[in-house]
Parts: sequence; C-alpha cells; structure tokens
Amino acid sequence: MQQTLIEKGLVPSAMLNKIDDFLDNIQALCSKLSMDLSSYQADHIAMRINDSEVAKAAHQAWLPYGQVISEAQINGRPIVVLAFNQPIKSHGWSIECLELPYPAIGKQHPVEDWEHVEFVVPSQAQTAEAFLQDLYSKFPELESQLEKAKTQGVKVKLSSPKGEGERLANPTVAFKFNNICIKLHPHSLKNIVASEQE
Repeated sequence: MQQTLIEKGLVPSAMLNKIDDFLDNIQALCSKLSMDLSSYQADHIAMRINDSEVAKAAHQAWLPYGQVISEAQINGRPIVVLAFNQPIKSHGWSIECLELPYPAIGKQHPVEDWEHVEFVVPSQAQTAEAFLQDLYSKFPELESQLEKAKTQGVKVKLSSPKGEGERLANPTVAFKFNNICIKLHPHSLKNIVASEQE
C-alpha cells in the first residue's frame, strides 16, 4: 500500500510540497466570496482518499509527523485527527491538525488530494443556519458575492456533523468550488476533541 501512496502522490512529503499551491486556491476562493480569513485560525487541513487500505497506509505514514488526538466515528466511518508536532506554516496561517477521513461507503471523490481547510470563526451559533447569518454580519459583502458565485458554480453546504460524545455544537458552513473547499466553524478541532473527553 505504501507503493500505492507513492504512485498517487499521497505520501506526506509530496502532500506537504503541495500545501502552498493548495492555499493559493483557498485564497482565490476567499477573494471570490469577498471573505478575508487572514486573521482567523486555519484550524486543520483535510485529505480525501477513496480506498480504505490507502487511507490506512496514509494514516500510518503521517504518524511520525504528529500525534493522533482523535479517532472518532462520524457518519459511520473513522475520522483520524492528528496534531502536528510542528504546525504547517503557509500564507500567514499556522495549521495545527490534519484530518484524515476514511472513505464513506459508496462515495468516490473526484480527486484524492488535499480537499479542504477549516477555519475557526468564533460564534455562539448552535445551528448552521444561525452561523451563516453570523458570517454575513462578519463579512458584509459575503451574501451578495455568494449569490454571484453560485452562478459560477460555487456550492454552499450547511451541516452539523457530530461525533459520538461531542458536547460542543460545531455547526459548519462549507463553500465548494472546483474540488476545493473552505469550511468555517465556531470551535477548533482541539476544543471539540477535548469536549468528547470531558
């Protein structure tokens, strides 16, 4: 499986080399939405892999880079969260965690690569709908830009994913465009994991 990881360019060294380019695309999507996230915490970066065995190999390959702080079952599949020994620094952000979801049964991603970055935008919102309204007030041009961006293929998804035992509501608003995704939520992954362990 290590060989497959190498062939697919999914080994950690190859993935780390792609971070700057990936965050260029994330910034371009932010600009399209008139959303300046430069002062917000880039909480974690997530990979997408379509095969469970390859995901297992990636899981093992990343272990020297940090420590696993969570292996929660979310929507019926394991999602591994690894806190980096050294945060990944790029574009002024310092990314503390890697999210590696094992594939969902019957779902194939168009590309196996970096897929999204999640940013923490503090909010008291308990639902994704209320959180989106909060975002509109924090980023005054977002609502009008979003209407325009939707005509260009940007998709918006509201969700409230919850792991077993999580105590903090962490509604999520995701903006997707060309296999790139920005997710925003009120609490960091580390805080969510801590809430599971209380």
